[in-house]
Amino acid sequence: MILAKKIIYLLLLASVLFMSCRGQKSEKPPVHPNLNMDFQNRFNAQEENEFFADNRAMRPPVEGTVARGLLKEDVEYYEGLNPDSSFVEDIPMEVTGSFIYRGQDRYDIYCSVCHGGTGDGRGIIMTGDYGYVPAPSFHSNRLREVPDGEIYSAIANGIRNMPSYATQIPVEDRWAIVSYVRALQRSQYIPEDQMQQFDVDLADLMQRYEEEQQALAQEREAAAAADAGAEVSASRGESLYTQYACNTCHSLDGSRLVGPSFQNLFGNDRPLEDGSVVTADEDYIYESITEPSAKVAEGYPNVMQPYDYLSESELQSLIEFIKAQSDN
Repeated sequence: MILAKKIIYLLLLASVLFMSCRGQKSEKPPVHPNLNMDFQNRFNAQEENEFFADNRAMRPPVEGTVARGLLKEDVEYYEGLNPDSSFVEDIPMEVTGSFIYRGQDRYDIYCSVCHGGTGDGRGIIMTGDYGYVPAPSFHSNRLREVPDGEIYSAIANGIRNMPSYATQIPVEDRWAIVSYVRALQRSQYIPEDQMQQFDVDLADLMQRYEEEQQALAQEREAAAAADAGAEVSASRGESLYTQYACNTCHSLDGSRLVGPSFQNLFGNDRPLEDGSVVTADEDYIYESITEPSAKVAEGYPNVMQPYDYLSESELQSLIEFIKAQSDN
């Protein structure tokens, strides 16, 4: 009986002791028999590590390291190039209706402000007095015939004064934009016999086109009248040389850029792509600015867009500036 009472007392005492431990935190470390890597000599980001000569704990990856999934071996898809480094002729993926609509959405966001809603190069910042170099129209024969990979490359890498959009537009969206550009080109270049297959009022379209051309002609006449008597000088031409970004393609020191250098251009013979030779006189320079595809210089790509929107005084000032770069 006494033993039974002692056992009961001990159980009650143990219960009280266990209850008194609830909610209390021990200052001793928990029992941790398997430490693994819980305690190690490690460094946080930007910490100093005297083991290395530059004292940086954060080490650069080994040269040639490529993150998983970023090797990008498919150069046709990622760069728009064939194994021989030529541009791929066609988009290297399936082109569907939804894919083209995706391209339209991206085009309207990133491209239309310069290239225009229809691809005519008359985007909102090209028609205002912003001083931008004119964006090319996609409806020229040259751009209708370029490979798809060349348009992709312009988006990914930039071209001349157009910056790269690689950080804003992912790879698949770049190809989607290419598909939409091709759709725009076809929409604006349909032979009349094909249009007759559809319910289209060709007479009305032709009338609207003629009205647009008349309006443009009136604008040019008004601009010419306003320009009458304006300053023509080499100094003004120098300002225009920078304003219209001629310096991105034409150097003044003889160095080779996208286009021929202006150094010693005037008065000298220029070999052309067709094998002929022409003297770079005032008429040649005027034509090269307003209709650059008429006489393409040998060894240079036919990529310059017409600057036929310049006023007569601006054209003459540019010619005077180019003449001033020659020793003749």
